Amino acid sequence: MAGEGEKKPVLEMVQADGADEGCVTFVLHDEDHTLGNSLRYMIVKNPDVDFCGYTITHPSESKINFRIQTRGGAPATEPLRRGLNELSDVCQHVLNTFQVSLVNEFKERQEQPME
Repeated sequence: MAGEGEKKPVLEMVQADGADEGCVTFVLHDEDHTLGNSLRYMIVKNPDVDFCGYTITHPSESKINFRIQTRGGAPATEPLRRGLNELSDVCQHVLNTFQVSLVNEFKERQEQPME
């Protein structure tokens, strides 16, 4: 167990002895369905991925067991990295679009004459 001054890892990789790199379970600490379902959606679109799913072991635990199986011997870390990057890009696009919309709305209000 981590002490008060120690930080536990955010991501752990769990792999069965003798298993190839294409079949890995990742444990994401301090996360829930918000990241799990979004990330699963991004990863499952990858043509190199045979299976991608996640479970939350218990409602009182804030960790996700995230399983990725790839085809053709591709390492499972690559679809995870790519999925995280694509999800980050989508979130940034949504944030930018929202901010531009707010700025435009503010400018329109400023330009309207006061009654």
